[in-house]
Amino acid sequence: MRQLFVILLALGIGMPVNAKQITFTKKGVIHYCMSGQDTLIVQTALKKHYTLSIAPYKGDKACAISYTFDDGLAEQYSLVAPQFEKRGFRGTFAINGSKINSDGGLTTDTTRMSWEQVKDLSDRGHEISNHGWKHKNFSRFPLEEIREDIYKNDSAIFANTGVMPRTFVYPNNNKKEEAKKIAVQNRVGTRTKQRSIGSKSTPQNLEAWVNTLIETNDWGVGMTHGLTYGYDAFRNPQRFWDHLDQVKAKEDKIWVGTFREVAAYVEEKGATQLDIVCEKNHLRITPELTLDKELFIEPLTLVIKGKQIKKISVRQDGKKLPVQLHTDKAVFDFNPYGGVIEVNLK
Repeated sequence: MRQLFVILLALGIGMPVNAKQITFTKKGVIHYCMSGQDTLIVQTALKKHYTLSIAPYKGDKACAISYTFDDGLAEQYSLVAPQFEKRGFRGTFAINGSKINSDGGLTTDTTRMSWEQVKDLSDRGHEISNHGWKHKNFSRFPLEEIREDIYKNDSAIFANTGVMPRTFVYPNNNKKEEAKKIAVQNRVGTRTKQRSIGSKSTPQNLEAWVNTLIETNDWGVGMTHGLTYGYDAFRNPQRFWDHLDQVKAKEDKIWVGTFREVAAYVEEKGATQLDIVCEKNHLRITPELTLDKELFIEPLTLVIKGKQIKKISVRQDGKKLPVQLHTDKAVFDFNPYGGVIEVNLK
């Protein structure tokens, strides 16, 4: 079997496993190649067992939530963003460039943001997503008009923020297949699922939504427009602020990330290969990820479980990586495009 491992590694082929165990022997070093979907149990020379896996979400949280806000409404800037930042969260704001006001006081629609405000959101760490230049429904316009609508909005967002949008939010939630092929190009993801969190939501069903995400280890994508006006508005923003407080109280289980961050993480996790060398109480883990590193830029989280972990040190590319050591596991972020990860366990 060990010879098979070596052959597969030489060919660059990963063996899919599900909680499979390998045991260190005195005969030599064990090599193993696993994918981001695998779990591996390793027994070291001291007969200690450790389980290795890439966490489903950043920080080994049980679930993830991304909050998306459509149409670039002014109160998303004045109300939503400050409340998010107060709790350490960042949101995704999907805009239609044709509706964004010019800077320099040339306000034509007071219900919409200005480009200056859009840039400020981007500079503060929020995501600006593409929602189409004129919000054209994919099913009602020729393909070339849809293409122009998407690309023009990309160009406008990049010109005004300096950041190219890498996600897309479908206008009217229409995902006509021919146009969708254009929307997904050069993106880490597009919003294909969402849960309305606006006027029809209640404190009870919002809480149930969050609890279900935790129980099922799912990624929830919340969607709304305005807080006090616009389509599906809350009318009373306090209901949403209370919901955010509940999520904040469970942040040990929930990763609140922008749509781009979570979409990229999930894609990277599935595409990452780990070549693991186990020698005594030392692990050499070489990550391999062949996705476009200009698009997929999220670090991944590695989890090493084992009640016997008393001390651990981790280095990659000559730098010591911060490690969170819990009672039964060690958790740290790594660069999936980087060099060998050196792990010493005690």
